[in-house]
Amino acid sequence: MRIGGTIALALVPVLMAAPVRADEALLGAVARGEAFAIMRHALAPGTGDPDSFDPDDCATQRNLSEQGRRQAREIGDAFRRAGVSRAAVYSSNWCRCRETARLLGLGAVTILPPLNSFFEAWHRRENQTEAMRDWLASYKGPYPVVLVSHQVNISALTGQGTRSGETVVFQRGADGGIRVTGSF
Repeated sequence: MRIGGTIALALVPVLMAAPVRADEALLGAVARGEAFAIMRHALAPGTGDPDSFDPDDCATQRNLSEQGRRQAREIGDAFRRAGVSRAAVYSSNWCRCRETARLLGLGAVTILPPLNSFFEAWHRRENQTEAMRDWLASYKGPYPVVLVSHQVNISALTGQGTRSGETVVFQRGADGGIRVTGSF
């Protein structure tokens, strides 16, 4: 960029993956079915998606980097070390979330529409968040739950922002509220 005859260099932030230092107590609660885990997809450089975005066509989306793929596998390893060898894994339909969920290696991945990003459709925020709360309230299953979604969804649900690959562990209250117990 040229400013008044001199060249100004734009600083480009370096995308770093969240370190995988899982808290054994947090993951133990997930393993026992006492808490849910919701994670932001692993590292996928950039922000948002291009105008030509199609959720069914990965070539039109921002996707995981090699570092993101490694990060997703390491997070799956952390779950296994804490006793979660199999989970009910639910994901946004976005390719970066589906790939993250698959690379965790914890079980078959099921698409759950309330986990889809509303980053470019804020008018869907309240309805999707309420649908996610309803789903959580009605979930009954034999396995621990791992959800893979986007920063905006996790923030709307839990009130907590996340880095790429960060996992938030939370419990649902009898009143339908969400209580975050920690993150890694």
